[in-house]
Amino acid sequence: IWSYAEIGMQEYETHDLLVKVLSQEGFRIDPIEGFPTAVLATYGSGKPVIAVHTEFDAVPSGSQTAGVADHRQPVVEGAPGHAEGHNTNAAVMVGAAIAVKRALDEYNIKGVIKLFGTPAEEQILARPYFVRDGYFKGVDAAFHPHVGGQLSTSWGIRQYANMSVQYTFHGRTAHGANPWHARNALDGAKIMSIGWDVQRQYIQPSARSHSVITDGGVQPNVIPEIATIWFYFRDVDRDGVLAMYNRAKNVSQGAALITGTTLTENVLSAGWPTRDNITMAEIVQSNIEMVGMPKWNPEEADLALRVQKIGDVPEVGLETKLSPLKKAVQGSSTNDSGDICWTVPHGRISFPANVPGIRFHHWTAAIATATSIAHKGTLAGSKVLAASMIDLFTNPELLEKAKKTFAEEIAGTEYQPLLPPDQRPPANLNKDTMDKYRHLMKRFFIHKEIKFV
Repeated sequence: IWSYAEIGMQEYETHDLLVKVLSQEGFRIDPIEGFPTAVLATYGSGKPVIAVHTEFDAVPSGSQTAGVADHRQPVVEGAPGHAEGHNTNAAVMVGAAIAVKRALDEYNIKGVIKLFGTPAEEQILARPYFVRDGYFKGVDAAFHPHVGGQLSTSWGIRQYANMSVQYTFHGRTAHGANPWHARNALDGAKIMSIGWDVQRQYIQPSARSHSVITDGGVQPNVIPEIATIWFYFRDVDRDGVLAMYNRAKNVSQGAALITGTTLTENVLSAGWPTRDNITMAEIVQSNIEMVGMPKWNPEEADLALRVQKIGDVPEVGLETKLSPLKKAVQGSSTNDSGDICWTVPHGRISFPANVPGIRFHHWTAAIATATSIAHKGTLAGSKVLAASMIDLFTNPELLEKAKKTFAEEIAGTEYQPLLPPDQRPPANLNKDTMDKYRHLMKRFFIHKEIKFV
């Protein structure tokens, strides 16, 4: 998967690999409407239904040769790369699922494993659709493995809510020497950006927002007929994000009025803040303590220090000690799994398949994600996930406790999707970018036969 390095909604090689591996192990594969690269794999019968969901997309412009930590050396110049490590997420999910499937068979244990391979996490995209459209109905509990620099878990609200919105201004083109015949769509996008910057002093201090102009014209002497500015809005909760979105709607309409353009709005996705259940965290923590941290060798320790040095982060090396279970501190990052966390008891596993402290989305975060650091960290994560799933399959009282504490944790909060009910996913998102690089990347793709023993 590291070699494919496919960005959101274009993960076709990754999808095909996961489908092949899981089908060979007897999992039923079903489509998810609107997401051609999503993987929904099911095995087993009866109750409980335990879900695992995780992402496998790469980061634009994140290409870097594995293990090269003293200079920039992309596999393909400008191409995407796994500059976070979502390739290891998929490996943890699949490895654990196959181990648990074999245990269910060998010991005649009732229950269903339900896997969700999730496209486009970097665009905060897919899982709100999965929840809204009913794919998590009947699920009793869910786990989310995610790459990090340590083997750990936590409970409580962990990340921000988010909305991803595109504002497209439609004008009229003309020659740049005769602009009075035109209505400049790019001016609409720029004035929206300026207007939103003015609004920043009035939004809550907790709020975060950022934007890019994704379509702004072709050349200076052709007045742009169409322009799109893409915003992310983040805040601590659903209401905060909605307040930002409603304020931005007014700004966008004002920008269209000022420039004489028309406006269309596209909410690509919108999700709740992530949170984790205390009982699920206790289950995960007990298995973390059973599995323990990987044993790093001197070469791995040296690579980590070199990655940290070139990444300009504290040179602390690899983590060797386990962290105690603790309540999460909500950070301003987001993940599209939040809606799941408010509908079923949820546990997250952070596993040490990357270098501690490294900045995700920077090319240095791709250096270690196809090395023995990633292999050892992924194996540890798979063991913790598999053991935690087995605990729920074999201990009904534990699952009931998770459901009880989950109900107590969310008491007073009514879950309603942030995502508009008629919104459809953007299946062609990132297609042009991936088409630009895929033919150059193909000669580096790895297509080895995968066997589980």
